[in-house]
Amino acid sequence: MSFDEKLNKKVKETEAVISTYLPKGEGWAKTVIDAMNYSVNAGGKRLRPMLMAETYRLFGGEGRLVEPFMAAIEMIHTYSLVHDDLPAMDNDEYRRGRKTTWVEYGEAMAILAGDGLLNYAFETALKAFELPDGDADKKAKALSILAKKAGIYGMIGGQTADIEAENLGDKVTEEHLLFIHEHKTAALIQASMMIGAVLAGADEEQIALVEKAAYEIGVAFQIQDDILDVTSNLETLGKPVGSDEKNNKTTYVILKGIEEASKEQRELSNHAIELLESLGEKGFQNEFLMELIRSLITRIK
Repeated sequence: MSFDEKLNKKVKETEAVISTYLPKGEGWAKTVIDAMNYSVNAGGKRLRPMLMAETYRLFGGEGRLVEPFMAAIEMIHTYSLVHDDLPAMDNDEYRRGRKTTWVEYGEAMAILAGDGLLNYAFETALKAFELPDGDADKKAKALSILAKKAGIYGMIGGQTADIEAENLGDKVTEEHLLFIHEHKTAALIQASMMIGAVLAGADEEQIALVEKAAYEIGVAFQIQDDILDVTSNLETLGKPVGSDEKNNKTTYVILKGIEEASKEQRELSNHAIELLESLGEKGFQNEFLMELIRSLITRIK
């Protein structure tokens, strides 16, 4: 089976897990629930829950314990995109090839849908405590990681720095940009992989290594996003290109040029793989996970 075939199979398996935990559109809250489900069901790479599941397997994890957290991380990621697309933020009308939530349901309902997804993500993650496998301490630690990496010391902190950078123009430094990338993008990738490791019983040293590798994967992923915003098109990417320039955003491409940005993206990705492959010396191996990370280097959408 080729990597693309394996990837498609894994995406379908991941989407089946996510759909199991989506709320039913009924009652007085039906409209906001429909908007939430519209947002989650827009598709996408399902990268974060997949990285979580594969890191869980890397450390020998088995069973359904990881599944509520897989659904939760995708809900949190999706809520961030719903709010990102709003007129007050990036003002984007298309994502993943179809109308964004605020265009389809209106601004007010899109705000509520994002709020709903964030809250429902934690309701969903807490369902792990209802499962018999895994001890409560590991579940609690995983929940703590999820909360921190999604909050003001994680993704929201990165979003804040990103918005403020729009008013700085060419005064944005590499340090500022790396802070944005680390927190806005890498934080949820770190959460995904760290939670997978924690739930599977990895020790503190191994969790720290995973956190470092996930940081590098996340920054590399965002640099590639910046490159695609310049080099791709709406049909391929599924969302408008050139939005960074439109929103006065300083990106790695603007700061360093496409050639240097591409070079750093490859170096970060390759080093992340080296870190994770070092676990193989202790018997931890997952070739699909390594292939998945390698694919991020050359992705076109």
